[in-house]
Formats: sequence, structure tokens, C-alpha cells
Amino acid sequence: MRNVLLMLALGVVLIAGCREPDVPRFQSRWRTSLDRDWVGSEYWANRLQDWRVRDARLECVGAYPMRTVHLLTRRVGKQHRDFRLSVRLGTMTSPDDDSGSSSAGFLIGAGQNLDYRAAALIHHSPGESAGIYIGVDTHGRLFWRDLEEEDGHRWLSEEERFPFDSVRLTLSLTPLPENAYSLDLSAVISPGNDTIEGGLTLVRELAARVPGALALVCDPRPNGTTSFWFRCWSVEGDKLEAHESRLAGPVIGSQYTLSRGTLKLTAQLMPIGTDDEREVELQVREGRSWKTIARAPIVVPGYTATFKVDGWDARRDVRYRVAYALNTRDGSSEPYFREGVIRREPVDKDEIVAAAFTGNHNVAHPGVDRGQFDWSTGLWFPHADVVRHVKTHDPDFLFFSGDQVYEGASPTRADFSQRYKDYLYKWYLWYWAFGELVADIPSVTIPDDHDVYHGNLWGAGGKATPPGLSGAAAQDAGGYKLPPEFVDMVHRTQTSHLPDPYDPTPVEQRIGVYYTDILYGGVSFAVIEDRKFKSAPAPLLPDARIWNGWPQNPEFDAMTRADVPGATLLGDRQLRFLEDWANDWRGGTWMKVVLSQTLFANLATLPDSATSGALIPSLPILAPGEYAANEKLASEMDSNGWPQSGRNEALRAMRKGFAVHLAGDQHLGSTTQYGIDEWGDAAYALCVPSIANFWPRRWFPPTPGANRDPEAPPYSGDYEDGFGNEMTVLAVSNPHRWGREPANLHDRSPGYGIARFNRRTRQISLEAWPRWADPSQGEDPYPGWPVTFAQADNYGREAVAHLPHLEVRGIRDPVVQIVDEASGAIVYTLRIAGDSFVPKVFWDGSYTIHVGEPGTENVRTLSGIRSAQQPDSTITVRF
Repeated sequence: MRNVLLMLALGVVLIAGCREPDVPRFQSRWRTSLDRDWVGSEYWANRLQDWRVRDARLECVGAYPMRTVHLLTRRVGKQHRDFRLSVRLGTMTSPDDDSGSSSAGFLIGAGQNLDYRAAALIHHSPGESAGIYIGVDTHGRLFWRDLEEEDGHRWLSEEERFPFDSVRLTLSLTPLPENAYSLDLSAVISPGNDTIEGGLTLVRELAARVPGALALVCDPRPNGTTSFWFRCWSVEGDKLEAHESRLAGPVIGSQYTLSRGTLKLTAQLMPIGTDDEREVELQVREGRSWKTIARAPIVVPGYTATFKVDGWDARRDVRYRVAYALNTRDGSSEPYFREGVIRREPVDKDEIVAAAFTGNHNVAHPGVDRGQFDWSTGLWFPHADVVRHVKTHDPDFLFFSGDQVYEGASPTRADFSQRYKDYLYKWYLWYWAFGELVADIPSVTIPDDHDVYHGNLWGAGGKATPPGLSGAAAQDAGGYKLPPEFVDMVHRTQTSHLPDPYDPTPVEQRIGVYYTDILYGGVSFAVIEDRKFKSAPAPLLPDARIWNGWPQNPEFDAMTRADVPGATLLGDRQLRFLEDWANDWRGGTWMKVVLSQTLFANLATLPDSATSGALIPSLPILAPGEYAANEKLASEMDSNGWPQSGRNEALRAMRKGFAVHLAGDQHLGSTTQYGIDEWGDAAYALCVPSIANFWPRRWFPPTPGANRDPEAPPYSGDYEDGFGNEMTVLAVSNPHRWGREPANLHDRSPGYGIARFNRRTRQISLEAWPRWADPSQGEDPYPGWPVTFAQADNYGREAVAHLPHLEVRGIRDPVVQIVDEASGAIVYTLRIAGDSFVPKVFWDGSYTIHVGEPGTENVRTLSGIRSAQQPDSTITVRF
């Protein structure tokens, strides 16, 4: 127990009304605020749905313990100085039946050594770095609690004032010799203006705990029946540090894409009030001033504003800002700005770099609202190490493949009763972590199952899950569990900055779609929706007895019986899109990349006795070099290894454009080459590791792969996955005991992916990086990476014959398209490097060759070209 000397405080502190102190360091402005379900830009509220501003005061409406509102722009420093906090508070409900256990007051010293954004999440759970809670309970008793100790409750006053209407609570900290402090607490109780006082001396050990974040606390206990309001919060003193730029809103971030001269940018706002402005401005820097170039309405629910600007000049960097004015109760308004840079399009760069991410867990399991929690090591948010290391790669493009939000324990459990605000609370955290990246770099962000509050998702064309089902039973039946308005809100917040959809026709329940393509720097990205059109396995495979996507019938063979008629992966609409996209090389396109939620294979193993992946979080993590014995191939239908025919159709369309694949979702970093009819005849794929990982899948196949390099790990080489799909495994980031702290984060092999596309050589390099590795210090990606290969290897199918050698004169790097004259089908399309090319074909016959620059007059068509076993002639094409 810490040595704390309790003593009576001297002096009486009387503060009337809401008078500002003589030298205010901070003063709340709720008295001028409109009614909003958002508490203001200077604060972070835990949770969003637990607080609001009504009638010029801050109100706590959450029923859970230890609700907090953190002050972002002020922090208690380590200097041996004074500071003072004051607030007026009162109960929102009658306390007549209250036991006195509900309370309110100040939190000091929270998250002393944490990033300010991480410290701002502290609420609910006591534990290391949780701080000191000082306040008054509903019986008018003053107290302090050390939230780091299991038995941290210390009363300073047994004198009661019950019931009361309001309290002016004041906390003063005064320096004493030898780094001690005098802490004085007073409460002026109304009615009657009775004053209750208490104090203590904070000796050196406890005084060192004072620096850190500041927050207001509402602690409704035991059942949340008594809650509190707050007014006139003032903070002053020389011990305080000012951080005026640390604001969260009203615009918390923006994302953009630039494609074919069109800028699409979405601004994400906090929940503004019904009497606030409904429009946002996009401004660009011109000389020394800012010019408004577009306006956009705020869409509710979701609070997004999307701008579309055609004819964008992509030849230079352009500073931009999103401008929004908050209205006040007196009719005035206050402007706020969120800045970023629209980068010049890198049309002349030899190498385009894309960074890819998945699985944004924010806290160590089980989350911050499930009992004692170690705030000093259990918070993985805000992933500042990931952001810092990614910046070192100087990426041109960002891809977030899904699970930006986890509905449970990241950081709080799902609140289905207030799902819109619950989602936004978690989505705002994503912006807080990655907003500085996406404000300046074009990005694709697509939602996966957890973003729409599913454990697994088979969208089945957008239908609703059958009524009366919940949990895994609802998911297995197919469709969306939550209303279409919620699904559309999630999609709007994450994808509305993408170029317009290829075909905007909604799916069932009128849920929108976003699949599209982006042309940036000559790299053409196809964005597809893995989950929305995918069939649910349970209705199609009754004999398998599916539970949460796993066959429970031990007699069911997923390799031979799972690929049934009617099973859909991408659906006809997206397959048509992929075909058209693979054939379209206009606008200087020289590389094709498919972006999707998950891998087109099931690269995972389980212990022989397992019937599902439920035991994955509890599996022992091995030391590097160790190999798990008695494993079997997984047959998880949440992966895109199922359905097999749909998977193969997608790969056939992709390889017509020699496209490489970037994906996530699996929590296990890997690089593979897909096979359709034979190993290595289709695209390479990078499945990126999770930013942080609750679900450490692994790949320890029972036998070494065929045709592997003798020096390669035994898990590499040619395999069939649990559905019989052919894949060549080249590198895997299995969970291992890496010797990095915190171990519960790093042993699960978290990180991100980097893809490099070389314009001159047409080489592609794929990398999976640990989040601990600092590339600026010469540290390396995970073992086995980088994996480097030629663009042409994405159509690795063996040639049956060849067409004549093409020599092109007059233009360089032309597009070559091969068409089978018997069927009229396009075999493939490719922009070659240089002016010489020998087309391969896969059956003997007669072909048409289109050569040149598509979309212009510089195209030559050669018809009736016969194939031969070897190119036995040369055709010169002149422009």
C-alpha cells in the first residue's frame, strides 16, 4: 500500500456561477454549444453514445461504469508546478433511492506514458496507467481512488450532503518540498452553498503519478440509474501543457482517390447537431489564400460529405483543406479546417509503391470493458509504429482490405442497441490512427465482415438473414444481419471516395455497391467485393452440417463435394467487370492489380482433432524454426477457396490482364501463386498480415510442398488447399515467439504489406513487414520476403503455340491484345515493355492481334494470324 498521509485541507474555495478564472488555461464552451450527440472538438468521449450536449451542458447518458470525457488540448506535465481543475456538476435523475455508489469528478494522471490518443481511451476498467479518480458521490462525500490498485478506494470525507441539486467541485494541486504535493479538494453543495473540504499530501511516489491525461468522469453504479451533467469545466496552472492542435473534429479526417482526371474526396465529420450547417467546403491553396472549389452536403447517418471534382490538374501537389463552421447558440459560427495534400500523379515514376493493411484491432483481448485491464501494455492503438514505418517506404497508394472496425473488444463490445453510434465511435478511432496517411496519399478502404458487425459474412446478393436467427446460425443462412441503412452507412463511410461504381445497380434490400477501378500512375487497380455476392454454404451443402462456415460432418469431403451448382463467389456482374477491366489498357495503363478482402485460397492448417477454427486463439505459439505436428488442411468456407468454380472464374478473368492480387482478412501474411488447371498458371497474391491480431491462423501442412527449393521452408512449394485448389506457397509469416514486447501483440506476427511495381522492368516485388521492423534502420521484412517476379508470370500458363515475333516501330511500350478468331474471345491483353514481343497462345488456331495505343487512332489490327509451335516469322508493325 502506498504511503499516503491524509490531512485536512486549509481554506475555503467558493466559486459562484460559471465565472472564468483570472488567467484561464482552458474553459469549456458547452454553454454556447448547440445540442449535439458529440461533445466537442477539444474532447474524446468514451463512448460516443454515452455522452451528449443538451441545454448548454454536457450530459452522461451511458449506463456503464466509468464513462469519461478526456480533454485533448491540455495535459498535466512533469514539472513541479501547480494546477487547478473546477467543474459544476449535478445528477440528471433523482438520487433519492441512490445508495451513494454513483459518483462523478476528475481523472488525473491517466496514461502517463501513452500516446495522447491511447490515453484518451481510458475508461471503464481499472488497471495499470488508469490514473487517479477524484470526485464526489451522490451522497455528497468527497473521495479519491487509485485506479491502479485493486483496492484503491480512499475516502476523504464521511460528511454527507444528501440530496443535492448541483456541486461546484474544485481540485487544486500545490507543490511542496521534495517533489511532494498538497492536493486540496472542495465541493460547494447547492442548495445551501455548503462547503465540504478534504485533502491529502501526495508524497514523491504518488506525486509522480499525477502527470498525464485529464478527464471528467461519470460513474453510474451499481446499475446505471443515476447519471450526471457537467458545466463550466476550467483548467489552469503552470503544470499544464497546451496542445492546441490535438482536436478531434468536427472534421476528423478525409480520404481521396484520383483517377482519370477526377478527384473523389470524402470528409468524415463527427455527429453534428440538427441546427448545424449541413454543407462542407473543399478548398485549395492558391498562393497565400484558399479558394473554395466545391461544396457537398453532409449525409446522415454516417456524417460524410463527398466531393467529386472533374478535370483535376494532377501535374502538381495541391494543398487542400476541408472547411466547416460550427454554429453556436448565439447565432455565430466558428470555422474549423482539416488539411491534406492531393499528390501529383506519379506518371513518370519508375516504381509505384502500394502499402496494404488488414485487421485493425486496437486492444489486447479481451478489451477494455471486461474487467481489470493493463492500459500500459494492452492498448495497441493508435498503431503509431505502423504509421511511422509505412511512411519510410514513401508509398504512392494505400489499400485497407477490411476489418477497419471490429464490433467486439476493439476497444469495446458491440452495442447493437445503438449500432450507428457504436460503429462511428470505432470508425473514428481508425481515422485517428491512420488519418495522417490517408489525408495525403490516395487510398482504397473497403469493408469486410466485422465492419458490418458480422463474425463471417456471406452476403448472398444483399438479402437479409432469415428472421428469428442470430449469431452463427444467421450468418450461415446468408445475407446481412443488420438493416440495409446500417450496411449502406458503413459502405458510405469507407468507400464513397472511390470512383463511381462500374454498375451502380443496388443488390437486394437496395444495398449499394462500390466495385470499381482506379487508374493512378499507370497502375490500374480493380476493387471488388468478395463478400456481397458470395453464396452462403449451409443452404447449398446440407450434408456438410455447416457451422460458422465449417463442415461438421466428418464424412464430408470438401475437396470433392463442396463445389456445387449455384454456388457463387463474385457473381456475374463482377465477373463481367473483371473481364472488361482486364481488357482495358487505355490511359497509359502498364500494370494491373486486383484489390479484394481475402485470398482466393484457404492457406491455413488446424490440429487433426479440430472441427473448426474456434481453437485458433488458444493454440500454442512456437519458437522460430519449430514446426507444429499433426496438422491438417483447413476447409473454411469464409475463405475464397470456396466455392472452387467461382474462384477459378475470377482467376481466369484476372489473368487475362496479367493482374497481381492484394488481399487481407486471413490474419496470416503469405505470398502464393494460384493455380487453376495446373500449379502456377494464374496470378501471384500477397495476403497481408494483420495490423494487430486476435486470430493467429497458421500454415504447418503435414507434408512438405512439391517442387520446392531445397533451401526453402518445408511449408513452401506446391499444394492443394482444403478445397483442392492448386497453390504454390512462397512465403508465410506464421505466428512465432519473436522475442518482442508486448508478446501478445508481436508473437501473432502482425504487420502490413508492401507491393512494388517497376514501370521499366515490369517486375513486381511483394513484401510482408513486421510492425516492429524499422525500414529506416535497414531492418528486414518477415523471412521469405521480398518475393520478386515478372508481370508476365501472372499468366503462368504454359504455351501450346506462339504467334509471330512482333517488332513495333514508331511507338514504344504498345498494348498487344490477342483475340481467338474461332470464338471471338479475348485471350489476353498486355502493355509490353519496349517494342518487341512474342505472343504465346494456348491452343492452335487463327488469331487477331491488336497493337498500339487503345483509345487513339494509333492501333493496328492484324487478322488471320496462324499459330506455330515456335515463332517462325516476324511481323513489323509501323506507326
